[in-house]
Amino acid sequence: MPTLHWIGKEKVINHHRDVPFKILEHQYSYSTDTGETNTPTDSGNKIIHGDNLEALKSLLPQYEGKIKCIYIDPPYNTGNENWVYNDNVNHPKIKKWLGEVVGKEGDDLSRHDKWLCMMYPRLQLLHKLLANDGAIFISIDDNEQANLKLMCDEIFGGGNYLTSFVWKRRSGSNDAKNFLTVDHEYIIVYQKSSKTIFNGVPKNLKNYKNPDNDSRGRWASDNLTCNKTKDERPNLFYTITDPNTGISYEANPNRVWVYERSRMERVIAENKVIFPKNGKSTPQYKRHLSELRFLKKPVSSWITPSNSKDENIGLSSSINSIATKELRTIFGTQIFDYPKPVDLISGLINQATNEESIILDSFAGSGTTAHAVLNLNKEDGGNRKFILIEMEDYANDITAERVKRVMQGYGEDKKAVEGTGGSFEYYELGAPLFHADNNLNEAVGTAKIREYVWYTETKMSYDDATPDHSYLLGNHDDTAYYFYYEPEQLTTLHHDFLASIIDSAEQYIIYADNCLLTEEFMTQNRIIFKKIPRDITRF
Repeated sequence: MPTLHWIGKEKVINHHRDVPFKILEHQYSYSTDTGETNTPTDSGNKIIHGDNLEALKSLLPQYEGKIKCIYIDPPYNTGNENWVYNDNVNHPKIKKWLGEVVGKEGDDLSRHDKWLCMMYPRLQLLHKLLANDGAIFISIDDNEQANLKLMCDEIFGGGNYLTSFVWKRRSGSNDAKNFLTVDHEYIIVYQKSSKTIFNGVPKNLKNYKNPDNDSRGRWASDNLTCNKTKDERPNLFYTITDPNTGISYEANPNRVWVYERSRMERVIAENKVIFPKNGKSTPQYKRHLSELRFLKKPVSSWITPSNSKDENIGLSSSINSIATKELRTIFGTQIFDYPKPVDLISGLINQATNEESIILDSFAGSGTTAHAVLNLNKEDGGNRKFILIEMEDYANDITAERVKRVMQGYGEDKKAVEGTGGSFEYYELGAPLFHADNNLNEAVGTAKIREYVWYTETKMSYDDATPDHSYLLGNHDDTAYYFYYEPEQLTTLHHDFLASIIDSAEQYIIYADNCLLTEEFMTQNRIIFKKIPRDITRF
Protein backbone atom coordinates (compact mmCIF):
# COMPACT_ATOMS: atom_id res chain seq x y z
CA MET A 1 0.00 0.00 0.00
CA PRO A 2 1.42 3.45 -0.88
CA THR A 3 2.56 5.42 2.16
CA LEU A 4 2.40 9.18 2.46
CA HIS A 5 5.50 10.96 3.75
CA TRP A 6 5.95 14.60 4.67
CA ILE A 7 8.29 16.74 6.75
CA GLY A 8 7.37 16.44 10.41
CA LYS A 9 5.44 13.15 10.14
CA GLU A 10 7.72 11.28 12.51
CA LYS A 11 7.05 13.95 15.15
CA VAL A 12 3.25 13.80 14.95
CA ILE A 13 2.59 10.14 14.19
CA ASN A 14 2.26 9.34 17.91
CA HIS A 15 1.54 12.86 19.14
CA HIS A 16 -2.03 11.95 20.08
CA ARG A 17 -0.58 9.88 22.94
CA ASP A 18 1.18 12.92 24.36
CA VAL A 19 -1.85 15.21 24.25
CA PRO A 20 -2.86 15.87 27.88
CA PHE A 21 -6.19 14.71 29.24
CA LYS A 22 -8.19 17.78 30.17
CA ILE A 23 -11.47 17.92 31.99
CA LEU A 24 -14.60 19.43 30.49
CA GLU A 25 -15.86 22.33 32.58
CA HIS A 26 -19.64 22.67 32.45
CA GLN A 27 -20.60 26.27 31.65
CA TYR A 28 -24.36 26.02 31.29
CA SER A 29 -27.23 23.85 30.15
CA TYR A 30 -29.89 24.81 27.66
CA SER A 31 -33.32 23.38 26.99
CA THR A 32 -36.37 24.72 25.22
CA ASP A 33 -38.33 24.29 28.45
CA THR A 34 -36.09 26.20 30.86
CA GLY A 35 -33.64 28.17 28.72
CA GLU A 36 -30.12 28.52 30.12
CA THR A 37 -29.52 27.06 33.58
CA ASN A 38 -26.63 25.71 35.65
CA THR A 39 -28.41 22.40 36.18
CA PRO A 40 -27.23 19.60 33.85
CA THR A 41 -29.98 18.25 31.62
CA ASP A 42 -28.32 14.84 31.08
CA SER A 43 -29.43 15.13 27.46
CA GLY A 44 -26.24 13.60 26.11
CA ASN A 45 -25.88 16.50 23.65
CA LYS A 46 -22.63 18.44 24.05
CA ILE A 47 -21.10 21.57 22.58
CA ILE A 48 -17.43 22.00 23.54
CA HIS A 49 -15.37 25.14 23.04
CA GLY A 50 -11.67 24.47 22.80
CA ASP A 51 -8.83 23.06 20.73
CA ASN A 52 -10.32 20.03 19.02
CA LEU A 53 -7.17 17.95 19.53
CA GLU A 54 -7.39 18.35 23.29
CA ALA A 55 -11.17 18.10 23.29
CA LEU A 56 -11.09 14.81 21.40
CA LYS A 57 -8.64 13.44 23.95
CA SER A 58 -10.93 14.54 26.77
CA LEU A 59 -13.80 12.53 25.25
CA LEU A 60 -11.92 9.21 25.27
CA PRO A 61 -12.72 8.12 28.86
CA GLN A 62 -16.45 8.31 28.16
CA TYR A 63 -16.74 7.74 24.43
CA GLU A 64 -13.90 5.58 23.09
CA GLY A 65 -15.40 3.11 20.61
CA LYS A 66 -18.92 4.51 21.04
CA ILE A 67 -19.35 7.12 18.29
CA LYS A 68 -21.48 5.64 15.52
CA CYS A 69 -21.03 8.47 13.02
CA ILE A 70 -18.35 11.13 12.66
CA TYR A 71 -18.67 13.99 10.21
CA ILE A 72 -15.93 16.58 9.90
CA ASP A 73 -15.47 19.51 7.56
CA PRO A 74 -11.83 20.43 8.16
CA PRO A 75 -10.07 23.37 6.51
CA TYR A 76 -9.45 22.61 2.84
CA ASN A 77 -6.00 24.26 2.79
CA THR A 78 -6.87 26.44 -0.19
CA GLY A 79 -4.51 29.23 0.81
CA ASN A 80 -7.40 31.68 1.21
CA GLU A 81 -9.43 30.56 4.21
CA ASN A 82 -9.27 32.19 7.63
CA TRP A 83 -9.01 29.49 10.26
CA VAL A 84 -7.05 29.25 13.48
CA TYR A 85 -4.70 26.73 11.89
CA ASN A 86 -5.20 28.88 8.82
CA ASP A 87 -4.61 27.91 5.23
CA ASN A 88 -1.38 29.80 4.82
CA VAL A 89 -0.52 28.08 8.12
CA ASN A 90 1.40 31.04 9.51
CA HIS A 91 -1.01 31.67 12.37
CA PRO A 92 0.89 32.13 15.66
CA LYS A 93 -0.98 29.25 17.29
CA ILE A 94 0.04 26.63 14.75
CA LYS A 95 3.56 28.02 14.54
CA LYS A 96 3.85 27.67 18.31
CA TRP A 97 2.42 24.13 18.20
CA LEU A 98 4.72 23.10 15.34
CA GLY A 99 7.68 24.56 17.17
CA GLU A 100 6.88 22.54 20.27
CA VAL A 101 5.99 19.27 18.54
CA VAL A 102 7.97 19.22 15.29
CA GLY A 103 10.91 21.35 16.36
CA LYS A 104 13.26 23.23 14.03
CA GLU A 105 12.07 21.16 11.08
CA GLY A 106 8.82 23.11 11.33
CA ASP A 107 10.52 26.13 9.77
CA ASP A 108 10.92 24.22 6.49
CA LEU A 109 7.37 22.85 6.23
CA SER A 110 5.21 23.66 3.24
CA ARG A 111 1.56 24.49 3.86
CA HIS A 112 0.71 20.90 2.85
CA ASP A 113 3.19 19.52 5.41
CA LYS A 114 1.66 21.71 8.08
CA TRP A 115 -1.89 20.70 7.16
CA LEU A 116 -0.96 17.03 7.38
CA CYS A 117 0.76 17.61 10.73
CA MET A 118 -2.41 19.27 11.98
CA MET A 119 -4.76 16.54 10.71
CA TYR A 120 -2.87 13.36 11.56
CA PRO A 121 -3.18 13.30 15.38
CA ARG A 122 -6.80 14.43 15.17
CA LEU A 123 -7.66 11.55 12.86
CA GLN A 124 -5.86 9.17 15.21
CA LEU A 125 -8.13 10.22 18.07
CA LEU A 126 -11.23 10.13 15.87
CA HIS A 127 -10.33 6.55 14.95
CA LYS A 128 -10.24 5.64 18.65
CA LEU A 129 -13.63 7.25 19.27
CA LEU A 130 -15.33 5.57 16.31
CA ALA A 131 -17.42 2.48 17.05
CA ASN A 132 -16.52 -0.82 15.39
CA ASP A 133 -19.67 -0.58 13.28
CA GLY A 134 -19.33 3.17 12.73
CA ALA A 135 -18.36 5.35 9.78
CA ILE A 136 -16.50 8.62 9.37
CA PHE A 137 -17.36 11.15 6.65
CA ILE A 138 -14.77 13.82 5.77
CA SER A 139 -15.53 16.76 3.49
CA ILE A 140 -12.64 17.88 1.31
CA ASP A 141 -11.85 19.34 -2.11
CA ASP A 142 -9.04 18.82 -4.60
CA ASN A 143 -6.44 20.76 -2.59
CA GLU A 144 -5.86 17.91 -0.11
CA GLN A 145 -8.13 15.09 -1.33
CA ALA A 146 -5.27 12.85 -2.50
CA ASN A 147 -3.20 13.44 0.64
CA LEU A 148 -6.20 12.89 2.90
CA LYS A 149 -7.02 9.58 1.19
CA LEU A 150 -3.50 8.21 1.72
CA MET A 151 -3.41 9.46 5.31
CA CYS A 152 -6.75 7.80 6.10
CA ASP A 153 -5.60 4.57 4.44
CA GLU A 154 -2.78 4.54 6.97
CA ILE A 155 -4.91 5.34 10.02
CA PHE A 156 -8.16 3.49 9.24
CA GLY A 157 -6.71 0.84 6.93
CA GLY A 158 -7.00 0.84 3.15
CA GLY A 159 -9.44 -2.06 3.34
CA ASN A 160 -11.83 0.10 5.36
CA TYR A 161 -12.15 2.74 2.66
CA LEU A 162 -15.75 2.71 1.45
CA THR A 163 -16.09 5.42 -1.16
CA SER A 164 -15.71 9.08 -2.00
CA PHE A 165 -19.08 10.72 -2.47
CA VAL A 166 -19.24 13.53 -4.99
CA TRP A 167 -21.70 16.32 -4.37
CA LYS A 168 -22.59 19.48 -6.26
CA ARG A 169 -21.77 22.55 -4.17
CA ARG A 170 -22.75 25.32 -6.57
CA SER A 171 -25.04 26.00 -9.50
CA GLY A 172 -23.68 27.74 -12.56
CA SER A 173 -20.18 29.08 -13.15
CA ASN A 174 -18.18 31.72 -11.33
CA ASP A 175 -15.89 34.48 -12.53
CA ALA A 176 -12.66 32.67 -11.74
CA LYS A 177 -9.89 32.96 -14.31
CA ASN A 178 -9.48 29.19 -14.50
CA PHE A 179 -10.65 27.47 -17.65
CA LEU A 180 -13.44 25.75 -15.75
CA THR A 181 -15.65 26.19 -12.70
CA VAL A 182 -15.15 23.53 -10.06
CA ASP A 183 -18.67 22.88 -8.82
CA HIS A 184 -18.10 19.72 -6.77
CA GLU A 185 -16.50 18.55 -3.55
CA TYR A 186 -15.84 15.13 -2.06
CA ILE A 187 -16.86 13.33 1.08
CA ILE A 188 -14.38 10.56 1.84
CA VAL A 189 -15.91 7.66 3.78
CA TYR A 190 -14.17 5.07 5.97
CA GLN A 191 -15.46 2.43 8.33
CA LYS A 192 -13.81 1.26 11.56
CA SER A 193 -14.20 -2.39 10.58
CA SER A 194 -16.14 -4.57 8.19
CA LYS A 195 -19.17 -4.41 10.51
CA THR A 196 -20.43 -1.12 9.09
CA ILE A 197 -23.76 -1.37 7.28
CA PHE A 198 -25.35 1.64 5.61
CA ASN A 199 -29.10 2.00 5.72
CA GLY A 200 -29.17 2.43 1.96
CA VAL A 201 -31.44 4.11 -0.55
CA PRO A 202 -34.72 2.40 -1.45
CA LYS A 203 -34.43 0.69 -4.81
CA ASN A 204 -36.89 1.75 -7.47
CA LEU A 205 -39.33 -1.19 -7.71
CA LYS A 206 -41.93 0.34 -10.04
CA ASN A 207 -41.01 -2.09 -12.85
CA TYR A 208 -41.63 -5.13 -10.65
CA LYS A 209 -45.13 -6.36 -11.53
CA ASN A 210 -46.92 -9.67 -11.93
CA PRO A 211 -48.94 -9.60 -15.19
CA ASP A 212 -49.01 -13.42 -15.49
CA ASN A 213 -50.00 -14.05 -11.83
CA ASP A 214 -46.77 -15.91 -11.17
CA SER A 215 -47.04 -17.64 -7.80
CA ARG A 216 -43.54 -16.42 -6.97
CA GLY A 217 -44.77 -12.83 -6.93
CA ARG A 218 -43.69 -9.62 -8.66
CA TRP A 219 -40.97 -9.71 -11.28
CA ALA A 220 -39.17 -7.59 -13.87
CA SER A 221 -37.29 -8.54 -17.01
CA ASP A 222 -33.49 -8.46 -16.93
CA ASN A 223 -30.71 -9.02 -19.43
CA LEU A 224 -29.88 -12.63 -20.24
CA THR A 225 -26.70 -11.64 -22.08
CA CYS A 226 -23.46 -10.09 -20.84
CA ASN A 227 -20.77 -7.86 -22.30
CA LYS A 228 -18.37 -10.68 -23.22
CA THR A 229 -17.46 -11.98 -26.69
CA LYS A 230 -17.50 -15.51 -28.08
CA ASP A 231 -13.70 -15.57 -28.03
CA GLU A 232 -13.56 -14.43 -24.41
CA ARG A 233 -16.20 -16.85 -23.10
CA PRO A 234 -16.74 -19.69 -25.62
CA ASN A 235 -18.65 -21.73 -22.99
CA LEU A 236 -21.35 -19.04 -23.00
CA PHE A 237 -21.84 -19.11 -26.76
CA TYR A 238 -24.52 -21.66 -27.65
CA THR A 239 -28.16 -21.98 -28.83
CA ILE A 240 -31.25 -22.16 -26.61
CA THR A 241 -34.76 -23.25 -27.57
CA ASP A 242 -38.19 -22.05 -26.48
CA PRO A 243 -39.86 -25.24 -25.18
CA ASN A 244 -43.31 -23.91 -26.10
CA THR A 245 -42.65 -22.82 -29.71
CA GLY A 246 -39.51 -24.73 -30.66
CA ILE A 247 -37.91 -21.49 -31.88
CA SER A 248 -34.14 -21.40 -31.33
CA TYR A 249 -32.05 -18.40 -30.28
CA GLU A 250 -28.32 -18.17 -30.77
CA ALA A 251 -26.08 -16.04 -28.61
CA ASN A 252 -24.55 -12.95 -30.20
CA PRO A 253 -20.80 -13.41 -30.88
CA ASN A 254 -20.21 -10.00 -29.28
CA ARG A 255 -22.61 -10.47 -26.37
CA VAL A 256 -22.95 -14.02 -25.06
CA TRP A 257 -25.36 -15.57 -22.52
CA VAL A 258 -24.87 -14.85 -18.81
CA TYR A 259 -25.13 -18.53 -17.79
CA GLU A 260 -23.35 -21.69 -18.80
CA ARG A 261 -25.48 -24.22 -20.70
CA SER A 262 -26.41 -26.43 -17.73
CA ARG A 263 -27.61 -23.52 -15.62
CA MET A 264 -29.44 -21.98 -18.59
CA GLU A 265 -31.34 -25.24 -19.11
CA ARG A 266 -32.29 -25.18 -15.43
CA VAL A 267 -33.66 -21.63 -15.44
CA ILE A 268 -35.61 -22.36 -18.64
CA ALA A 269 -37.19 -25.39 -16.94
CA GLU A 270 -38.04 -23.17 -13.95
CA ASN A 271 -39.91 -20.77 -16.26
CA LYS A 272 -37.38 -18.04 -15.50
CA VAL A 273 -36.75 -17.12 -19.14
CA ILE A 274 -39.10 -14.84 -21.07
CA PHE A 275 -39.05 -15.81 -24.75
CA PRO A 276 -40.25 -13.21 -27.28
CA LYS A 277 -43.60 -13.87 -28.87
CA ASN A 278 -42.39 -12.99 -32.37
CA GLY A 279 -39.15 -14.96 -32.12
CA LYS A 280 -37.13 -11.93 -33.26
CA SER A 281 -35.90 -10.13 -30.13
CA THR A 282 -33.59 -11.48 -27.41
CA PRO A 283 -34.90 -13.67 -24.53
CA GLN A 284 -34.92 -11.99 -21.11
CA TYR A 285 -34.40 -13.25 -17.59
CA LYS A 286 -37.45 -13.17 -15.30
CA ARG A 287 -36.03 -11.71 -12.07
CA HIS A 288 -38.38 -11.95 -9.11
CA LEU A 289 -38.42 -9.37 -6.35
CA SER A 290 -37.45 -12.07 -3.87
CA GLU A 291 -34.12 -12.51 -5.68
CA LEU A 292 -32.91 -8.98 -4.98
CA ARG A 293 -30.06 -9.01 -2.52
CA PHE A 294 -30.41 -5.32 -1.72
CA LEU A 295 -33.71 -3.49 -1.58
CA LYS A 296 -31.73 -0.55 -0.25
CA LYS A 297 -28.23 0.35 -1.31
CA PRO A 298 -26.33 3.66 -1.14
CA VAL A 299 -25.09 5.33 -4.29
CA SER A 300 -21.76 7.11 -4.55
CA SER A 301 -22.76 10.17 -6.60
CA TRP A 302 -24.84 12.99 -5.13
CA ILE A 303 -24.24 15.25 -8.07
CA THR A 304 -27.94 16.05 -8.63
CA PRO A 305 -29.45 19.19 -7.09
CA SER A 306 -31.71 18.97 -4.08
CA ASN A 307 -34.95 19.16 -6.05
CA SER A 308 -34.21 15.94 -7.95
CA LYS A 309 -37.04 13.41 -7.92
CA ASP A 310 -34.86 10.54 -9.12
CA GLU A 311 -35.67 7.68 -6.77
CA ASN A 312 -32.43 5.94 -7.66
CA ILE A 313 -30.51 8.86 -6.18
CA GLY A 314 -32.57 8.95 -3.02
CA LEU A 315 -30.19 11.27 -1.18
CA SER A 316 -30.38 14.95 -2.01
CA SER A 317 -27.48 17.37 -1.97
CA SER A 318 -28.20 21.07 -1.65
CA ILE A 319 -25.76 23.58 -3.02
CA ASN A 320 -23.89 25.84 -0.62
CA SER A 321 -25.91 28.93 -1.54
CA ILE A 322 -29.05 27.26 -0.16
CA ALA A 323 -27.21 26.57 3.10
CA THR A 324 -26.07 30.19 3.29
CA LYS A 325 -29.63 31.40 2.74
CA GLU A 326 -30.94 29.10 5.47
CA LEU A 327 -28.33 30.32 7.93
CA ARG A 328 -29.28 33.90 7.08
CA THR A 329 -32.89 33.03 7.86
CA ILE A 330 -31.85 31.65 11.25
CA PHE A 331 -29.76 34.69 12.27
CA GLY A 332 -31.30 37.44 10.17
CA THR A 333 -27.90 38.31 8.71
CA GLN A 334 -24.87 36.79 6.98
CA ILE A 335 -22.74 35.51 9.85
CA PHE A 336 -20.82 32.52 8.44
CA ASP A 337 -19.09 31.73 5.16
CA TYR A 338 -19.59 28.44 3.31
CA PRO A 339 -21.81 26.46 5.70
CA LYS A 340 -22.65 22.93 4.61
CA PRO A 341 -26.26 22.15 3.62
CA VAL A 342 -28.32 20.57 6.37
CA ASP A 343 -29.87 17.98 4.09
CA LEU A 344 -26.43 16.86 2.90
CA ILE A 345 -25.36 16.11 6.48
CA SER A 346 -28.76 14.61 7.28
CA GLY A 347 -28.33 12.21 4.38
CA LEU A 348 -24.94 11.08 5.64
CA ILE A 349 -26.10 10.66 9.23
CA ASN A 350 -29.21 8.83 8.13
CA GLN A 351 -27.07 6.30 6.25
CA ALA A 352 -24.74 5.44 9.11
CA THR A 353 -26.86 5.65 12.28
CA ASN A 354 -29.89 4.33 14.06
CA GLU A 355 -32.26 6.25 16.29
CA GLU A 356 -30.01 5.93 19.38
CA SER A 357 -26.64 6.75 17.80
CA ILE A 358 -24.05 9.33 18.88
CA ILE A 359 -22.80 11.69 16.17
CA LEU A 360 -19.58 13.69 16.52
CA ASP A 361 -18.36 16.74 14.63
CA SER A 362 -14.98 18.08 15.76
CA PHE A 363 -14.88 20.96 13.24
CA ALA A 364 -18.37 22.15 14.12
CA GLY A 365 -18.36 25.58 12.47
CA SER A 366 -21.86 26.99 12.43
CA GLY A 367 -23.39 23.84 13.94
CA THR A 368 -24.90 22.23 10.83
CA THR A 369 -24.35 18.72 12.19
CA ALA A 370 -26.42 19.40 15.31
CA HIS A 371 -29.11 20.97 13.11
CA ALA A 372 -29.19 17.80 10.99
CA VAL A 373 -29.40 15.53 14.05
CA LEU A 374 -32.26 17.54 15.53
CA ASN A 375 -34.16 17.47 12.24
CA LEU A 376 -33.79 13.70 11.93
CA ASN A 377 -34.96 13.16 15.51
CA LYS A 378 -37.99 15.31 14.84
CA GLU A 379 -38.80 13.38 11.65
CA ASP A 380 -38.64 9.87 13.07
CA GLY A 381 -38.89 10.36 16.85
CA GLY A 382 -35.28 9.25 17.29
CA ASN A 383 -32.98 9.92 20.22
CA ARG A 384 -29.70 10.57 18.40
CA LYS A 385 -27.10 12.57 20.34
CA PHE A 386 -24.67 15.14 18.99
CA ILE A 387 -21.25 16.20 20.20
CA LEU A 388 -19.84 19.37 18.63
CA ILE A 389 -16.32 20.73 19.10
CA GLU A 390 -15.47 24.23 17.95
CA MET A 391 -12.18 25.92 18.73
CA GLU A 392 -13.00 29.41 17.46
CA ASP A 393 -14.36 32.15 19.71
CA TYR A 394 -17.77 32.02 18.00
CA ALA A 395 -18.50 28.60 19.55
CA ASN A 396 -21.11 30.11 21.85
CA ASP A 397 -22.36 33.09 19.81
CA ILE A 398 -22.80 31.20 16.53
CA THR A 399 -22.48 27.43 17.00
CA ALA A 400 -24.46 27.10 20.22
CA GLU A 401 -26.79 29.98 19.31
CA ARG A 402 -27.79 28.28 16.08
CA VAL A 403 -28.62 25.08 17.96
CA LYS A 404 -30.78 27.08 20.38
CA ARG A 405 -32.70 28.72 17.54
CA VAL A 406 -33.22 25.42 15.71
CA MET A 407 -34.63 23.97 18.94
CA GLN A 408 -36.85 27.04 19.49
CA GLY A 409 -37.92 27.61 15.89
CA TYR A 410 -36.68 30.41 13.68
CA GLY A 411 -37.70 32.80 10.94
CA GLU A 412 -40.36 35.47 11.22
CA ASP A 413 -41.70 35.44 14.80
CA LYS A 414 -39.96 32.06 15.23
CA LYS A 415 -42.80 30.44 13.31
CA ALA A 416 -41.42 30.14 9.79
CA VAL A 417 -39.61 26.94 10.76
CA GLU A 418 -41.04 25.03 13.70
CA GLY A 419 -38.59 24.23 16.48
CA THR A 420 -37.32 20.72 17.07
CA GLY A 421 -37.17 21.03 20.86
CA GLY A 422 -34.29 19.55 22.80
CA SER A 423 -31.44 20.42 25.13
CA PHE A 424 -27.64 20.39 25.36
CA GLU A 425 -24.70 21.09 27.66
CA TYR A 426 -22.07 23.72 26.89
CA TYR A 427 -18.47 23.13 28.01
CA GLU A 428 -15.09 24.80 28.00
CA LEU A 429 -11.85 22.83 28.09
CA GLY A 430 -10.54 22.90 31.62
CA ALA A 431 -7.42 21.95 33.52
CA PRO A 432 -5.29 18.91 32.65
CA LEU A 433 -5.50 15.79 34.79
CA PHE A 434 -1.72 15.78 35.22
CA HIS A 435 0.83 18.46 35.98
CA ALA A 436 4.01 18.85 33.96
CA ASP A 437 5.82 16.61 36.50
CA ASN A 438 3.32 13.79 35.70
CA ASN A 439 1.69 14.01 39.12
CA LEU A 440 -2.08 14.12 39.40
CA ASN A 441 -3.73 17.52 39.32
CA GLU A 442 -5.85 16.86 42.38
CA ALA A 443 -7.71 20.13 41.91
CA VAL A 444 -9.83 18.52 39.14
CA GLY A 445 -11.67 16.50 41.78
CA THR A 446 -11.97 12.86 42.81
CA ALA A 447 -14.77 12.03 40.37
CA LYS A 448 -12.72 13.00 37.31
CA ILE A 449 -9.67 11.18 38.62
CA ARG A 450 -11.65 7.98 39.23
CA GLU A 451 -13.14 8.20 35.74
CA TYR A 452 -9.67 8.56 34.21
CA VAL A 453 -8.13 5.68 36.19
CA TRP A 454 -10.99 3.35 35.23
CA TYR A 455 -10.62 4.31 31.56
CA THR A 456 -6.85 3.80 31.46
CA GLU A 457 -7.25 0.35 33.01
CA THR A 458 -10.24 -0.93 31.05
CA LYS A 459 -10.73 1.41 28.04
CA MET A 460 -14.37 1.50 29.18
CA SER A 461 -16.51 4.47 30.19
CA TYR A 462 -17.01 4.84 33.91
CA ASP A 463 -20.30 4.10 35.64
CA ASP A 464 -20.36 6.39 38.65
CA ALA A 465 -23.15 4.46 40.38
CA THR A 466 -22.49 4.02 44.10
CA PRO A 467 -20.38 0.84 44.45
CA ASP A 468 -20.52 -1.68 47.28
CA HIS A 469 -17.13 -0.43 48.50
CA SER A 470 -16.37 3.30 48.59
CA TYR A 471 -12.98 2.78 46.90
CA LEU A 472 -14.15 0.23 44.34
CA LEU A 473 -14.09 1.52 40.76
CA GLY A 474 -15.70 -1.58 39.32
CA ASN A 475 -15.13 -5.07 37.97
CA HIS A 476 -13.97 -5.88 34.46
CA ASP A 477 -12.75 -9.18 32.96
CA ASP A 478 -12.69 -10.89 36.37
CA THR A 479 -10.57 -8.09 37.83
CA ALA A 480 -11.67 -5.79 40.64
CA TYR A 481 -10.23 -2.26 40.54
CA TYR A 482 -9.81 -0.24 43.73
CA PHE A 483 -8.69 3.38 43.95
CA TYR A 484 -7.77 3.94 47.59
CA TYR A 485 -7.48 7.72 47.51
CA GLU A 486 -8.13 10.52 49.98
CA PRO A 487 -7.41 14.10 48.90
CA GLU A 488 -6.13 15.23 52.28
CA GLN A 489 -4.31 12.22 53.65
CA LEU A 490 -2.00 9.37 52.69
CA THR A 491 -3.45 5.96 51.97
CA THR A 492 -1.70 2.67 52.65
CA LEU A 493 -2.52 -0.75 51.29
CA HIS A 494 -2.33 -3.12 54.25
CA HIS A 495 -4.18 -6.11 55.70
CA ASP A 496 -6.81 -3.93 57.38
CA PHE A 497 -7.79 -2.48 53.99
CA LEU A 498 -7.95 -5.95 52.45
CA ALA A 499 -10.28 -7.06 55.23
CA SER A 500 -12.81 -4.46 54.05
CA ILE A 501 -13.04 -6.04 50.59
CA ILE A 502 -16.01 -8.38 50.36
CA ASP A 503 -16.33 -9.07 46.63
CA SER A 504 -14.55 -12.01 45.01
CA ALA A 505 -12.46 -11.65 41.84
CA GLU A 506 -9.77 -13.52 39.96
CA GLN A 507 -7.44 -10.54 40.36
CA TYR A 508 -7.29 -7.30 42.32
CA ILE A 509 -5.65 -4.09 41.12
CA ILE A 510 -5.38 -1.60 43.97
CA TYR A 511 -4.14 1.99 43.79
CA ALA A 512 -2.80 3.62 46.97
CA ASP A 513 0.03 5.89 48.12
CA ASN A 514 1.97 3.17 49.94
CA CYS A 515 1.93 -0.60 50.32
CA LEU A 516 2.87 -2.71 53.35
CA LEU A 517 2.06 -6.08 51.78
CA THR A 518 4.89 -8.37 50.77
CA GLU A 519 5.46 -9.31 47.13
CA GLU A 520 4.99 -12.98 48.02
CA PHE A 521 1.63 -12.32 49.69
CA MET A 522 0.36 -10.24 46.78
CA THR A 523 1.40 -12.90 44.26
CA GLN A 524 -0.34 -15.64 46.23
CA ASN A 525 -3.55 -13.58 46.50
CA ARG A 526 -3.49 -12.19 42.94
CA ILE A 527 -3.05 -8.57 44.07
CA ILE A 528 -1.34 -5.90 41.99
CA PHE A 529 -0.39 -2.66 43.76
CA LYS A 530 -0.11 0.59 41.79
CA LYS A 531 1.20 3.77 43.35
CA ILE A 532 -0.99 6.87 42.93
CA PRO A 533 1.09 9.44 41.01
CA ARG A 534 0.83 12.46 43.30
CA ASP A 535 3.05 14.68 45.42
CA ILE A 536 2.82 13.35 48.96
CA THR A 537 5.50 15.55 50.50
CA ARG A 538 2.82 17.88 51.88
CA PHE A 539 1.44 15.22 54.25
